[in-house]
Amino acid sequence: MSLLEQARAARAAAAKIVDGGIAALDSAGGPDEAQVLAYDLAHAAAGLECARVGLEYAERGDAEAAVGLLFLGDTLVDLMARVGGREKEWGTGSGAWDEMWPYLNAARDSGWMASQMQAAVNSPRHLDDDFEMVAESFGRFATDRIEPVAEHVHRQNADIPDQVLTGLAELGGFGLSVPEEYGGFATGGESDYMGMVVATEELARASLGVGGSLITRPEILTRALVKGGTEEQRKTWLPRLATGETLVAVAVTEPDHGSDVANLTTSAVEADGGWRISGVKTWCTFAARANALMLLARTNPDRSAGHRGLSLFIVPKPVGEGEGFQFTDEHGGTMEGRPIDTIGYRGMHSYEVALDGWWVPADHIVGGDEGRGRGFYLTMEGFENGRLQTAARAVGVMQAAVDAAVAYASDRRVFGQPIGEYQLTQVKLARMAAATQVSRQSAYHVAKLMAKGEGSLEVSMLKAYVCRAAEWVTREAMQIHGGMGYAEEFPVSRYFVDARVLSIFEGADETLALKVIARKLAAAS
Repeated sequence: MSLLEQARAARAAAAKIVDGGIAALDSAGGPDEAQVLAYDLAHAAAGLECARVGLEYAERGDAEAAVGLLFLGDTLVDLMARVGGREKEWGTGSGAWDEMWPYLNAARDSGWMASQMQAAVNSPRHLDDDFEMVAESFGRFATDRIEPVAEHVHRQNADIPDQVLTGLAELGGFGLSVPEEYGGFATGGESDYMGMVVATEELARASLGVGGSLITRPEILTRALVKGGTEEQRKTWLPRLATGETLVAVAVTEPDHGSDVANLTTSAVEADGGWRISGVKTWCTFAARANALMLLARTNPDRSAGHRGLSLFIVPKPVGEGEGFQFTDEHGGTMEGRPIDTIGYRGMHSYEVALDGWWVPADHIVGGDEGRGRGFYLTMEGFENGRLQTAARAVGVMQAAVDAAVAYASDRRVFGQPIGEYQLTQVKLARMAAATQVSRQSAYHVAKLMAKGEGSLEVSMLKAYVCRAAEWVTREAMQIHGGMGYAEEFPVSRYFVDARVLSIFEGADETLALKVIARKLAAAS
């Protein structure tokens, strides 16, 4: 039996353990009661789904095989760590691991892993010509426009330069998901999602804060408008989003509720021929520079209505300063933004935004009268795509970290030779490169599913796995740099602090695992 065949058998045995854990979760009262089991199950299932994609990729050549086999080894070891000592809780028998050992004994051999480093680092993306062109165009923009300012923006907590915003608009970055009939580039096929993933990775490779997140917010609002906006709203807003004339911030999270969207308290009350919005939103990224907020508010004052009482609004606002803003509208309503300083992900800036009677016209509720009470669903429509985009951002940061680590390891000499020639460094780089490539291939796979209206579970699992992997990859890249990894003169320290936010936004890791992935796994069993 070949190593690849052994790998398939090992993954199948691991999948049986996860299936048993899902059954045990049901017996234990479900995700709300057995939270630790549910959390570990969600991440184990996410890793195994990525490993499945990795093994499909492994069939395409020798370098690809190195990637898939390296990745599966790490995935199975992670599963063992989650189950070990808790076999009864998982409903796992004593022989559950037997079919994995032939593969693990070969693929976890230190010498073998080290020998696969060059193959893993140089493994191909397998993009077709059209998407290679997308990667080349956005990659060139990232190198020419974003990289030169990335360190300055990070260290000074500065604003994103206007030339980056205007340049990305000219490149068409804001219109990737806007349908062609509204001035964008989306044709309604697989290419829409794939193009967004490829472009996002290239932008994030240069900087998560300056480039990688710029197209996320208009993407989220675009999806909501396409799904549930009126035709007049689409004609009004989508062309502006596509050209960058309207820059968007998303105002959903609240200080006391976090990811508990159903219990939001920000209210919208009909008044003066429109709506007056009052409440506080937090972690509203890009709120100062944006000239519109995509804001979720309660239009049904009956709190028992839960998420069915929420509606989605497009809230115009003036452009503010990065250090904070305060505005008064023509009806006497106020909006105040307080910046939240963060250790990374700088440039976009996050804010706590307080609104007191801020007025918006009646036709700014997404979906019009039929949109009342549908805000939660429209927001989630955008957020699902946001999770895919977040995974692509994570891949970009991971690739930047791998590239930096490979370059440093070849130049830095310790004890008479480059550190890249030491076995430990080679194993680190091989595993880092494998995690990055399988994450990328998994993002491509999910993009194709979402283009067909599928992939709701898979995109959540993708985000759960890739965002945590980005923390590990950037940490290892930083470690390979040694003391210089802790110095700000090397960008690898920026990659590390930027990666940390990925498991928090677009669905916090714990909420995603317990409320989305574990529940969907249980429902499908």
